[in-house]
Amino acid sequence: MNLQELTAHASAGRIDELNLISMEGGIYLLEARMHGAAHPLNDAQGKILHLRSVEHARDVLQSVSGLPFNLVHAVVHDEMCGIHDTEEQVVRVPISIRSAW
Repeated sequence: MNLQELTAHASAGRIDELNLISMEGGIYLLEARMHGAAHPLNDAQGKILHLRSVEHARDVLQSVSGLPFNLVHAVVHDEMCGIHDTEEQVVRVPISIRSAW
C-alpha cells in the first residue's frame, strides 16, 4: 500500500489502526491494519518505506488523521536471555499522529 492508497482507505474509514514498528538499527516501518490484515507502507518504487523516527512518520502521515497510531517494539530481553516463547511478544504504545511539539 502506498501513501495515496493509505490516504484513500483512511478517508473511507477502512483503516483500523496504524503501527509504527521499531526495528533494530534505528529503522521504523509503518503498517496499516485493515480488516485484520497488516499492509506495509511502500515508497514510490513499491519497496517498503523505511522511516528514521516517529517525527519522520508524522511528517509522512500529514494527510492522515483521526486513526489510532501505535509505536510497536519487540520485547528483546527474552531473546537476549535465550528464552523462546511460542508467542511473539511486543510492546504497543499509543502515540499521537500529530506532533506534541
